[in-house]
Formats: sequence, C-alpha cells, structure tokens
Amino acid sequence: MPGQGIVAPTARNDDAVSADTPIVGEGQRLVAEPLDAFLDREQSFAVAFSGGCDSAYLLAAARRAGCDVAAYLVKTEFQPDFELRDAEQVAGLLDVPLRVVKADVLARADICANPPDRCRLCKRFIFDVVRSAALADGYDVVADGTNATDDPSRRPGFVSLAEAGVVSPLRRAGLTKADVRRGLAAEERARGLCEGALLSNKPSFPCLAVYVPEGAPLSRESLRLAAQARGSAS
Repeated sequence: MPGQGIVAPTARNDDAVSADTPIVGEGQRLVAEPLDAFLDREQSFAVAFSGGCDSAYLLAAARRAGCDVAAYLVKTEFQPDFELRDAEQVAGLLDVPLRVVKADVLARADICANPPDRCRLCKRFIFDVVRSAALADGYDVVADGTNATDDPSRRPGFVSLAEAGVVSPLRRAGLTKADVRRGLAAEERARGLCEGALLSNKPSFPCLAVYVPEGAPLSRESLRLAAQARGSAS
C-alpha cells in the first residue's frame, strides 16, 4: 500500500519558546543577542537557505540592514523540488545572490542507514557543504534560520549547528516561528508584494527523510513513497 509505514512529524505551537538544553551551542543560545545587534556586528555573512520562511526572514532582515549577504541552498534527494523554486523566488525578490550546491546525500551510507541520529549526521553534512562553498566565496560566517520555537530536546541537528560553528540569529534574538511569520508579512506589505511572496504563509515542511521510519533504509524509492504520502496528506 503506498505510503505504508510513513511517519508524519508532530504539530507544534508556533508561539512557543523552547528552552535550551545541554546540547545547545553558544551560536544557538536562547535570547543571547538582539537581531539588530547581530546585523550591526556581522555586516557580511552567508545564510544556509532552506527555502522556508525562517531563513527567508533572516535574508530580508539582513538586506534591510544593508548587509552583504548571500544564500546557499544545498540540493539533495531529501528535498522536494518546490523548496528550490521557493528559494529562487525569495532570492530574486530580495536581490540576494543564491548559490545552489548539489550534494549526493544517498552516497552517504551513515545517513542512509537512517539511525536515531540521522538528523545530526545529515545536518553536519549540509552545513559542511555550505561552509565550504561560502568560504570559497569569501564569507567566514554562516548563519541559519533556527528560531526560538525549534526544540533542541527533539532536534539532534542542534549538535551539528554547534559542531559546524553555525550561528542562529533568530533563536539568539528569541524570535519564535510566529514572530518570523509576522515579520515577513510586514516585509511583504512594506515592499508592496502580494501576501506570501516572501513565504510568510508557507507551512512548515520537514525533509522527506522525516517521513521514513527510523531504521528503514533511505533510498530513492523510500523517499518517493514519503513524497507521495506527504502529498496525499496535504
């Protein structure tokens, strides 16, 4: 039966603030620094751009602050194609350079075994790719869109953020997912854009691997079933 065994992620409260845990690095420390302070200090940086609203908001805020910022999207088999289309739309509207780096995550046996720490392994892989590309372009600082609603007790990828030296300005500013959506909606209005042009109303969408049961090998077929099941549930 198509989609059998596919696991859907649980819903969350977009207004919630998730407390730090021991795995949280200084770059993700909750309410450590206002966003304006980060943008004043780091006038040039790269953003790991997922094609979602959080990293879109960070790019918009950076552009409004006059920062030299570039977006880096790592395209793997774990992402549906619309994420790339959304990223291209936002980058174009904000006049932000977008570099798309293709990476073969299915060649990584450790990730495709789908162990309990698969998210940590995959995030580290992604951020290593982003950092390498960003450094080649002259960007020493890499930031991402992790926000204050993202729960480190349920996201082993927080370990990879700290290991890779990535900074999460939205979480450090205490901005929740709801704050991000409101901020993007205000940015859309200020720019005279239609609602949702900068992804303010885009639903949260985890990678396709999340829908494959832990321990089940990740392959093109299992990801195809995950995409099919996700589509039928939308």
